[in-house]
Amino acid sequence: MRSKVRCQTRFVTRKALALGLKPIVVVNKIDRPGARADWVVNHTFDLFDKLGATEAQLDFPIIYASALEGWAVTDLKDAPASSSRLTPHASPKEQASVETGGASAGRDLKPLFEAILKHVPARADDPNGPLQLQICSLDYSSYVGRIGIGRVIRGRIKSGQLVTVLHGPDGGPIAPITAKVNQVQVFKGLERVVVDEAQAGDIVLINGIEEIGIGVTVTDPEHPEALPLLKVDEPTLTMNFQVNTSPLAGREGKYVTSRQLRERLQRELMSNVALKVVETADADIFEVSGRGELHLTILLENMRREGYELAVGRPRVVLKEIDGPDGKERQEPYEMLTVDVEETNQGAVMEALGARRGDLQDMQPDGKSRVRLDYRIPARGLIGFQSDFMTMTRGTGIMSHVFDEYGPMKPDMAERRNGVLVSAESGEAVAYALWKLQERGRMFVSPGDPLYEGIIIGIHSRDNDLVVNPIKGKQLTNVRASGTDEAVRLTPPIQVTLESAIEFIADDELVEITPKSIRIRKRYLQEQDRKRTRRTEQAHAA
Repeated sequence: MRSKVRCQTRFVTRKALALGLKPIVVVNKIDRPGARADWVVNHTFDLFDKLGATEAQLDFPIIYASALEGWAVTDLKDAPASSSRLTPHASPKEQASVETGGASAGRDLKPLFEAILKHVPARADDPNGPLQLQICSLDYSSYVGRIGIGRVIRGRIKSGQLVTVLHGPDGGPIAPITAKVNQVQVFKGLERVVVDEAQAGDIVLINGIEEIGIGVTVTDPEHPEALPLLKVDEPTLTMNFQVNTSPLAGREGKYVTSRQLRERLQRELMSNVALKVVETADADIFEVSGRGELHLTILLENMRREGYELAVGRPRVVLKEIDGPDGKERQEPYEMLTVDVEETNQGAVMEALGARRGDLQDMQPDGKSRVRLDYRIPARGLIGFQSDFMTMTRGTGIMSHVFDEYGPMKPDMAERRNGVLVSAESGEAVAYALWKLQERGRMFVSPGDPLYEGIIIGIHSRDNDLVVNPIKGKQLTNVRASGTDEAVRLTPPIQVTLESAIEFIADDELVEITPKSIRIRKRYLQEQDRKRTRRTEQAHAA
């Protein structure tokens, strides 16, 4: 049994503790031979303390359980003997104890259920009071429009009922709106079922109110009592989504125009409340901000599966300016990073994270040649780290991270160390040309892949960009002599994924995304345009 506290667990636990919820700690898998129940409880206590738990929250009840065998106890001494804890030389008495479920404890989960009934307070739901429903999530349907999802706190709600929508206890930024509920739905398993009426305690989905949003309170018009607005975390990362302008544009995608791209992003805003979309001075470019790299790449993956074709730029962190003692102070988002690595790779990982301005918070060896490292690191320091991390750990490392808070700007950090190989011609990649280029670096493309001028075909072994010709074939002659032909042996190319491509690109590069392909290209395809842009940037910097 191991204590795996992922960053997602830390994030959710911190939110729950901030709401004043009191936890019940269930230590599972204590039937395992290597169970360390006391160790897990101590680390859980330390975690709650770091996340700001109160004394009442730290005084949590503890349940020891085995979900696989279906039993729970409040004291380890009462745990029944388990077949997984018996040695091959277990005595007949011990084997009999396992078969009968132990002598001192029953084999059921009753202690867990009793703890829930004892320590979790019952909600004071009143189905006969005036309606009060707070929206906590959104969905969208092309048939009925925006759908609000929430729990009925008080009263009843019916299809066709007149309600008042409030945006906060003090009226909020928007005046109260009177609207009519079209349909009321409830969940039945994974399905949504239309009902005539729902009452306090039910989780419902309502539609017909386009002005509905996260945190608003749907109330009885005669008793308009609003609940405090829910706070939605602000985006921390932004990317430019733009129309694909490469020579291969429109060959694989179904939706390729700026109008179709704008409509898709506006539709996403209907349900994705943590997303922000800003139109730029260029009608073909949209600035899309989200809650991290994963948030944005999931949107991109969904779009390409739907048939959209577009290009995206390098992710950038969202900076803030706050009032400090010395005037305006720029702040950047920080992430809590957890990495689990082999001890042999620990030095390389710590050196890389130090170069990315990470601060070590905790180090926990597990005694089995692995160690867990907790870092607080700027979000921009994690851009491009995933691929380097997998290389340093040879695929054995595990990492996860989640937003922590905004903090003072760290000094600039080093960019990508290697340059790229850029195609100078358009056509299909030739095996002979790629073979000759292998000594220059690692390839992204295979023989026969369609290429164009300005596409990136590989990683250069040095720190500068190199323009090459990957479509040049072998010069043919009339000489036919034994031993003159060379064997073409190609190293398998690097498989480019959406996540790795977005992490890899520099400021002057784009990722071309289509339903069938992921390509990396220069922002300006022609070499003279790239040189002109570099000269202009150097002149401005001077």
